[in-house]
Amino acid sequence: MSVKPAGDGVWWWARRRSAVLDVALAVVSGLECAFGAHGLVRDRLQWGLGPTVVCVVLGALAGASLVVRRRWPVVPVVVALVFVPGFFGVVLLVVSLYTLAATWEWPSRRARVIVLSAVAMVETFGMVMLAMTAPSEAPPSEPLPPGWVLAVIAGFVAVGMALAPVVTGLYVGARRRLVESLTDRAQGLETELTLLAEQARERAWRARAEERTRIAREMHDVVAHRVSLMVVHAAAVERIVPKDPVKAQQSAKLIGETGRQALDELREILGVLRMTEPKEPVEAPVGGLGELPDLVEQSRVAGMAVALTVSGERRAYVAEAEQTAYRVVQEGLTNAHKHAGGARVAVLLAYVPNGVRVSVVNDCPGGAAVSVALPSGGNGLVGMRERVLALGGSFHAGPADGGFRVEAVLPSRLRLPEVPLA
Repeated sequence: MSVKPAGDGVWWWARRRSAVLDVALAVVSGLECAFGAHGLVRDRLQWGLGPTVVCVVLGALAGASLVVRRRWPVVPVVVALVFVPGFFGVVLLVVSLYTLAATWEWPSRRARVIVLSAVAMVETFGMVMLAMTAPSEAPPSEPLPPGWVLAVIAGFVAVGMALAPVVTGLYVGARRRLVESLTDRAQGLETELTLLAEQARERAWRARAEERTRIAREMHDVVAHRVSLMVVHAAAVERIVPKDPVKAQQSAKLIGETGRQALDELREILGVLRMTEPKEPVEAPVGGLGELPDLVEQSRVAGMAVALTVSGERRAYVAEAEQTAYRVVQEGLTNAHKHAGGARVAVLLAYVPNGVRVSVVNDCPGGAAVSVALPSGGNGLVGMRERVLALGGSFHAGPADGGFRVEAVLPSRLRLPEVPLA
């Protein structure tokens, strides 16, 4: 669709060159109509000078009606139909019929275009027939052709003057509308591509944010639990060195092993960050449900009174589900180290019909154990909740009988299919 340039249009013209073209056509048509009116009055009517001037002026104004052909296309057509029987206004008729067919919507204005073009053809046909059959004052040098020949000639002239401009105008108008439609479609596609690009950028931003959150969660899980154990062991070493050097040596050895495990897991996570184009998503290796006894034993060695209870028939779950259950227990034990020094802790792993349940419950803190001050970021339980809910499970963390409970249930649909024995 052509867009009117700012400050370039004049009145109803979208461009100055269109105004110049219409004015030029109006001048040519006005001159033709003026000379035609002058010839008609002089040769046939033999009027005086005053009426002749009036007819010439009217003819010039009739031709000048082409100035408004873009704004009111039917006006020059009607004017041409009035003046064509006077044997002038051919330019006016041809241009106005072309404009009428090209600028009016087709087929919404089909009836008007057909009626006006039909009237123009009939007038043109009658004008040509009248001109060829009118008696002449001079004796004819040779006889007139048969009537059907004159009718064919008049028909050709009528088609050329009335039908040809209409057909040309219809073609140009249809082509113009097609170009406008294609332009609108191209603009729509460009807008759609822009929206798709914005959506792609938003998805990429969201993916980066989710990846940052996942990495932060992994870093928290690795650092919080391992370093908490190291701090607890270090506090124990500080207390027992004067009393029991052998046990202090064992605790120092455990600190070293725990630190090495933390470093290994951190290296795995950092290795994933350094990979520019990983073929598959890589997770830092963490334990599954089968490694919960080792995880509980680490806390027991650190001085925590912790017991593990397993119930139900052992079933295998997908790796992400087992890792999530392992992380829930790990986070629960870490929180017990931080906030419930000296409390008894119970870890439950239950294979139930609707899935697998893991829980970590600690009693009210107390006892002879010395509480170790450990920093807390407050994001561990939030990360656990996100992990469990992402898998379609349920998560609960809150006070329970003076202590604290962390519990998660993962659905049975995450269970691996059992392979039948051969």
